[in-house]
Formats: sequence, structure tokens, C-alpha cells
Amino acid sequence: MNQHVTSLKTAASRTKPMTRRAVAKQQTRRRILAAARRLFSELGYERATIRDIASAAGMSTGAVFANFTDKADLFREIMTEDMDQLAVQMTEAAAQGGDVEEVLVRIFEAGYTFYQDRLPLARAAFSVGWSPDEGQALRTQPSTQALREVFRDALHAGFTSGELPPDPEFELRARMLYDGYLSNYIEAVYGASDLQSLMDKARGQIRILLAGARRG
Repeated sequence: MNQHVTSLKTAASRTKPMTRRAVAKQQTRRRILAAARRLFSELGYERATIRDIASAAGMSTGAVFANFTDKADLFREIMTEDMDQLAVQMTEAAAQGGDVEEVLVRIFEAGYTFYQDRLPLARAAFSVGWSPDEGQALRTQPSTQALREVFRDALHAGFTSGELPPDPEFELRARMLYDGYLSNYIEAVYGASDLQSLMDKARGQIRILLAGARRG
């Protein structure tokens, strides 16, 4: 299991009882985040405003700004929550064992299944991802790195087990797996591809990348 996911579970197990004030603040944040998630999905990132989000949460804009710096901060929080959950699910899929190709296929499938009913939010994420400043902030989040590590760890297991020969391009190959995984979302979000179509393409990508690794 990658270190980021392990630390999340360890931190959760050490959580102390919260004060009443802390509970109230957390509930307020959850209401705001739930409203923001819904509006980002319905309107997209650009069209959803802080005023809209505050109204949907039944709060003032001041209450939103008391909990979040700006709209970008809100969106990063939502995406961080999703990516943390996704990293756990991908890691659990990888832990089922099998050869490296089977493990990678399950990782891809876990990711696509997770977002199958969240495609509007994925569309908003791509919109933010193409923004120079906000996109960079999202790409450098620890949660994003945790997702990359799931792919890296699965590929690394193939090398350490002897299933794959040593590869000087290991880091690049791991990054290409992650990039291939992400690129397929474009078809899902904008081309309405179904899960089967995504997985058919993913299997082909995985085979090609592993074939290159096996050639040494």
C-alpha cells in the first residue's frame, strides 16, 4: 500500500474527540462542500459562483469565505476528497494480486468505475486542469501524487518480482501509464464512451507499455 494511503488511515485511527465548536464548523464546511460539488457538476467550474454556492448551502457568502479562501480552494478540497478515496480504492484493487497486467487493468477499472457517475465533475476538473495557475495547484496536490504512486507501485512490483526485466525507463513508463489513464477520461467526458470502451482501450495501452518493458 502506498505511503500516502497508509498515512491517511493511520491519521484517522488517531483522531481525538472533537469539541462542539469543531463539530459545528465541520458541519458547516460539509454543507458548503456538498452545495459546491452539486453546482460544479451542474453548472461547471466557471459558471458556478460563490454566491450560487452560498445560496445552495443556505448560507451567506461571508460564511463561505470564513471557511474557504476562494472558489479554487473549494474545488481543490472536493477533488482532494475524491482523489484520496480513489487512491484507496485503486490500492485495494491492486492488492488483489495477479500478474502486473492484471493488476494494472484492475487499477484502471477502479478509477473509471469510481468516476462513472461523476463525469460532470470530471469535466469541471479538466476545465480547471487546463488553467495555468489553478491547474498547476491541482496537479501538485499530494493526493494527485498518491494516484501516480499507485501506478508506479504496480509497475515496480513487476520489476521486483522478476516478471519484468530491469528498465532504465521505469519512471517514464510509470508516468506514461498514469497519463494514459487520464487521457481516456477525455473520451468519457466529451465523447460519451462507456466503461467497456474505456477498458478496451486501457487494456491495449497497458499491453503496449508492458511489451516495451519486456523487450528491455
